[in-house]
Amino acid sequence: MAKSNGSKRIVRSAARKTVRKASKSGTGILILVAVVVLIIGALIALYMMGYLKIPGLNAPAEPEKAETETKVTPVVVYDSEDLVITFMELGNWYTGDCTFIKAGDCDILIDAGSRENSVPFLKAEIDKYCTDGKLEYVIVTHAHQDHIAGFAPASTTKDGIFDLYECGMIIDFALTNATSKVYESYCRELQDEINAGAKHMTAREVRESGEYVFTLSEGITMTILDNYYYYNETKDENDYSVCCLINQGGDRNFLFTGDLEEKGEAHLVEMNDLPKVNLFKGGHHGSYTANTEKLLSVIRPDIVCICCCAFNNEYTKDETRMFPAQDSIDRIAKYTDRVYVTTVSTDNENKTFQSLNGTIHVISKPKTEIEVQCTGEQAKLKDTTWFKTYRTLPEEWKDAA
Repeated sequence: MAKSNGSKRIVRSAARKTVRKASKSGTGILILVAVVVLIIGALIALYMMGYLKIPGLNAPAEPEKAETETKVTPVVVYDSEDLVITFMELGNWYTGDCTFIKAGDCDILIDAGSRENSVPFLKAEIDKYCTDGKLEYVIVTHAHQDHIAGFAPASTTKDGIFDLYECGMIIDFALTNATSKVYESYCRELQDEINAGAKHMTAREVRESGEYVFTLSEGITMTILDNYYYYNETKDENDYSVCCLINQGGDRNFLFTGDLEEKGEAHLVEMNDLPKVNLFKGGHHGSYTANTEKLLSVIRPDIVCICCCAFNNEYTKDETRMFPAQDSIDRIAKYTDRVYVTTVSTDNENKTFQSLNGTIHVISKPKTEIEVQCTGEQAKLKDTTWFKTYRTLPEEWKDAA
């Protein structure tokens, strides 16, 4: 990433934190003085570190290290018609979502879970692709911690995704029941990002505007799908999820439904003309309450990627319903055996974990087969040791086993 872009973000992030602290004193003058002093201090610091060059004052620069030592290289080489979808590991035992999408030169992020300590892992992966420090689109599906914690750490002295990247457009949930500290932090940082120039719309506002199809790159579009719970309240926060469909070249489709549950999936089918999809991000981390036959029978996915820490007991003690649940696996098996899962728990008591498929890259280049590349096991879920130990092989997969 270029030093100039990094320097700007250092100053912007620090200034935002100072404004927050000064605003609590209630005087506009103190805020202005604090910002000016901070900016001057930041510029001096940047000068001392060598990031700011002043003719006649800077000492001769030391020879730069070889480019191979500092260059960030994308996982794959892509051009304007290529689509790379990355389901990230989150660096901890907790289940959560963060999906990064590269469409030509357009960078899209869907959610940023699962905890504050995920941020360094997310940044390291995002920076392999996003080399200009800007996310053109950020989609925040709903207000649960495992989807928003990485956007806004509770401590104002720590950087989250909104501090680290400039955002072009942020699309988030229209309704929520959330009252958590994590949600309060999200709202704080969202407002800061809006103040810094980001455009913000809820999914409902996007749909009501009539302009809900966005061109990401040559031949690649993103549609914000309609959802009954953009307009109607529910006790299930998951059903407020923002849903979107990415289309490539007219004949390839990639579906993302956040943590939509059974009722939400039913409405999604009724309110949208859903196509057969090449890729489906498994609903609600592979929960038994999602991935219903009503949805699957319409989208008939070729590939399913599930973001979770498999077999952790964060939400249930019933082993058959720990993510990814046997119920969901059995329903998905009717349509595909190309199922991949990011992470697996190795010890629930001590909250240890390891990669299952690891970070999963789905690479779609025109006129070639869609590839799946994993940083962990390359095997399909059914062929992993974990699956053979803790799950029952569906009838549909037995012939291919």
